[in-house]
Amino acid sequence: MSTLDGTTALVTGASSGIGEATALSLAASGAAVAVVARRKDRLDALAERIEASGGRALVIEADVTDEAAARACVEQTVQELGRLDVLVNNAGVMLLGPMEHAPVEEWQRMVELNVLGLMYCTHAALPHLLRAAEDSDRRCADVVNISSVAGRVARTGSGVYNATKFGVGAFSESLRQEVTQRHVRVSLVEPGAVTTELAGHNRPEVLESIAKRFEGMERLAPEDIAEAITYVVTRPRHVAINEVLIRPTEQQQ
Repeated sequence: MSTLDGTTALVTGASSGIGEATALSLAASGAAVAVVARRKDRLDALAERIEASGGRALVIEADVTDEAAARACVEQTVQELGRLDVLVNNAGVMLLGPMEHAPVEEWQRMVELNVLGLMYCTHAALPHLLRAAEDSDRRCADVVNISSVAGRVARTGSGVYNATKFGVGAFSESLRQEVTQRHVRVSLVEPGAVTTELAGHNRPEVLESIAKRFEGMERLAPEDIAEAITYVVTRPRHVAINEVLIRPTEQQQ
């Protein structure tokens, strides 16, 4: 595997789960990593782990659903770490349940974070990524958008979450076509069931349903997804891994 020495990565939703594991993995591969989330205490602990292993980390406490905050994250990363070569849009929320009688504010939270936050970060990062693709030793740059199996398969009780993740897929493919000949690679990573905090924000009755669905299944670990992301962004310049679907072996849908 080629290394990321001399590069800078920005990872959103880095305070736990896939984002945390990805930041550690990218740092281990040589990247300086800006870690972004709302829980600064978690980010500080993550940065300490990265720096204890000889890496470099920048902690940015921010809510990327705020466009100005998302742009500020990118600008602070470039200002303090010197460049931006890899953007991992991992921040997201999954709030499930029937659409009838659903709290509409849950829909708003998902659209604002899963779609708009991802778009804000990407738009702000693009000029820097395009520049990195021109002047870096790698001569390429990467956007990795974290979607879900829910971006491929619609299920009852997941309609709005499905809509946000299908939207991420469409946005990613359109962006890929726009920038791929300028060597900014756009990749969509679609995890199945992963042991993270993602489901924990659901209402109790929804949590019970989720637990029943995955009862007895050996789920993926965040590190499994982080390993795939690191593989994607460390390919040679002429190789673009545009889409990766990763399910636990026992997961049918």
